Amino acid sequence: MLHINNLHAGVEGKDILKGINLEVKAGEVHAIMGPNGSGKSTLASVIAGKEEFEMHKGAITLEGEDISELDPEERAHKGIFLSFQYPVEIPGVSVTNFIKTAINETRKAKGLEDMPAAEMLKMIKEKADMLEIDRKFLSRSLNEGFSGGEKKRNEIFQLAMMEPKLAILDETDSGLDIDALKVVANGVNKLRSQENAVVVITHYQRLLDYIVPDFVHVLMDGKIVKSGGKELAYELEEKGYDWIKEEVNA
Repeated sequence: MLHINNLHAGVEGKDILKGINLEVKAGEVHAIMGPNGSGKSTLASVIAGKEEFEMHKGAITLEGEDISELDPEERAHKGIFLSFQYPVEIPGVSVTNFIKTAINETRKAKGLEDMPAAEMLKMIKEKADMLEIDRKFLSRSLNEGFSGGEKKRNEIFQLAMMEPKLAILDETDSGLDIDALKVVANGVNKLRSQENAVVVITHYQRLLDYIVPDFVHVLMDGKIVKSGGKELAYELEEKGYDWIKEEVNA
């Protein structure tokens, strides 16, 4: 599904990613771990096409199509979803109206008409019930006055409604208490299928107790220096990142 080949990228002329190679297949969950400043969020931003980041070299393909030159909206229409560490507030725009607009813009990009209102409402009800979201929550202004857990729940609702091919969760566990963490993980697990893939970017192993990855990759100094199964995350929790630095430098 997602192929990243020899990716070099950065911001304001600074090279942050220094030759990333990664393959994510449909049905898989990949975790990207690493110390602060290793390039994890930069990788998420570059895959999603955020414009302040520049690709210097390499290629990103989604289902065989090179998306390296596409803007963020086009990549979203192709099926890439990025959850933000710090979601923005949009006063006056309800959660429901925001998601209706997002879905219909994606349909328009594919040459389809707007989703009929009855179908949209049915889908909203089904996804809200699946994620145990109170219907009153959906009438509130997007992220305005939301707690950290509510913001994350809202993002998982957006993920459920958009049904992307590739979901990238960028440090979505940041600042969450254990109950909010379980809400996020439960939502992601319910949405996992053989038709989509998930990339979880996290600093800590605890999220991976709830969203169990197929593969774990360690990113350090802009490079993937080690890959393994879920047991690698537990090893990192126990030993920290210094042992990998020693291994790399040996």
